[in-house]
Amino acid sequence: MRRYAAAVIAFVSSVRPPERVASLQTRLLIAASLVLLAFLGLTGLSLERAFRNSTLAAIQERLQAQVYMLLGAADLDGEGRFTLPEELPEARFSTPGSGLYAQVVDRSGKVLWRSPSLLGKVLPSWPAPPAPGKTRFVIAAPAGATPVFVLGFTVNWEISTDQYRRYTFYVAQSQQPFQEQLSSFRQHLWGWLLVPALLLLLVQGLILRWSLKPLRQVAQQLKAVEAGEQTELSGPYPRELLPLTDNLNALLHRSQRHLERYRQALGNLAHSLKTPLAVLRNALEQPTPAAELRDILRQQVDGMNQTVAYQLQRAAAAGPLALAKPLALEPIARRVMASLAKVYADRALRFEVQVEPALVIHGDEGDFMEILGNLGDNACKWSRSRVILRAHGAAAPRGRMTILDMEDDGPGIPTEQVPVILSRGGRIDPSVAGYGIGLAVVRDLVEEVYRGTLEIGSSPSGGARVRVCLPS
Repeated sequence: MRRYAAAVIAFVSSVRPPERVASLQTRLLIAASLVLLAFLGLTGLSLERAFRNSTLAAIQERLQAQVYMLLGAADLDGEGRFTLPEELPEARFSTPGSGLYAQVVDRSGKVLWRSPSLLGKVLPSWPAPPAPGKTRFVIAAPAGATPVFVLGFTVNWEISTDQYRRYTFYVAQSQQPFQEQLSSFRQHLWGWLLVPALLLLLVQGLILRWSLKPLRQVAQQLKAVEAGEQTELSGPYPRELLPLTDNLNALLHRSQRHLERYRQALGNLAHSLKTPLAVLRNALEQPTPAAELRDILRQQVDGMNQTVAYQLQRAAAAGPLALAKPLALEPIARRVMASLAKVYADRALRFEVQVEPALVIHGDEGDFMEILGNLGDNACKWSRSRVILRAHGAAAPRGRMTILDMEDDGPGIPTEQVPVILSRGGRIDPSVAGYGIGLAVVRDLVEEVYRGTLEIGSSPSGGARVRVCLPS
């Protein structure tokens, strides 16, 4: 059993990845970590973008409010010149380098007023004036100049009936406070995202370890089977693993059955050869006439040949195969019948194959070639003119079953002779060629290996019908 269990383990190991390939847990952890980091990264970028846009909107609103304040403070003097008071409600306009700047230009672009805060400052070119009643918000950060946010607003100032002057009010704010605020938000944001990410990765690793525990259990039990500590994989396992564990158990059971058949065949062979060998030894030791000695030798050699053939055929049966695709029965049946037609060509027998085209079998092709070949050979020996092979599926109490019928139009088999022909070496007519082991081999294959049944009865044409019923 240990040798066959080792073969199963070797099969499973052959489909495992090499040692240099990461384990399933490592792969899943890396993949999940990358997904998590990508999700948190996109979340962080989205939050940062939302914060930036909301901050810019707030800056634009504040600059708009400053423009309205300047509009409220502006006036025309007695000579019609544009003026603003020296002291404004917003003190930063009066403080050089305060970060808040303003100027007013006319239609031609001539500067009519500049805030004292612009003293010594080089600002980027002011944007083109917007249409009257409209605003224009610009983010300007050219090289060599102070990066600022600029808001322009154009008004038509009525100086008399149907006479207007166009003025554009520009208010600018340094970008430094905004950049500092954005930088501080980024640090806090990514810091707070990093802590949950690490916690999620830890929890994720624990979940993966718990989820993959059944796979580790399978690997441990396979090692125990290889060491001979147990004979099969014992659960319970998740239903996703049941096909794997059930098929592995089927492989182990099949290996055990093979081993048992080999041992039984060897034991039976040794026991069966003791008697003919003793007869031969006794014949050689006793003064036996040559003719009688030849008869003894022929009988015992034929019996030993029959025994060896029978035990070898029993031991060679593969049985139902786990992890193997079903076999179409019709091609196998036609191949067997075509071979028999060549063997018995001198008798001009008619062979018929009536097999459902979609019928499949689960097992070894060699076993079914052996079953159909022995049944067909037996039918050909007794048939007068026709041999028919029928096969179809049928409902059974536990699933479905496959029914094989091999029929001939010969003399048939008397009921009392059925146990004789099913026994090893049993023959109804010794004059017919053969060793009398074909049907015995079929019976062993069907009943012991495939857990089916074998029945012998009469065919509609009056000959014999051998029926094999196999669970699907």
